Amino acid sequence: MEIVKPQQIGKYGEQEALAYLQKLGFSLIQENYRCYQGEIDLIMQDQDDIVFVEVRVRHRIDFGNALESITRNKMNKLIRAATHFLQWKKWLNKVNSRFDVIAIQPAKSGMQIEWIKNAFTVDR
Repeated sequence: MEIVKPQQIGKYGEQEALAYLQKLGFSLIQENYRCYQGEIDLIMQDQDDIVFVEVRVRHRIDFGNALESITRNKMNKLIRAATHFLQWKKWLNKVNSRFDVIAIQPAKSGMQIEWIKNAFTVDR
């Protein structure tokens, strides 16, 4: 039995999510944006919106599904990293943005991709 590293699973998920969103007409701005505040898996453009995408992959669901793994703490890190990105690009308060989640997990027919558009919002 081959041992699969978490990084390999994550990279697989990000590539699947990227292909899925590109088929829907999204354009890639940046992959794996990292800053002190956190990391964003994919930054995409969907028409006039900048979309910050969190990709979650599960090979087993007996410990919870992919969506359940996104905690309030993780959301706050994503929000801070997205704010940093928008400030760096000088886009803060100039573009519409949102947070989407792509969840990839086992299903009867193989791996299932679930897209949650506008999965959470920034509390102001």
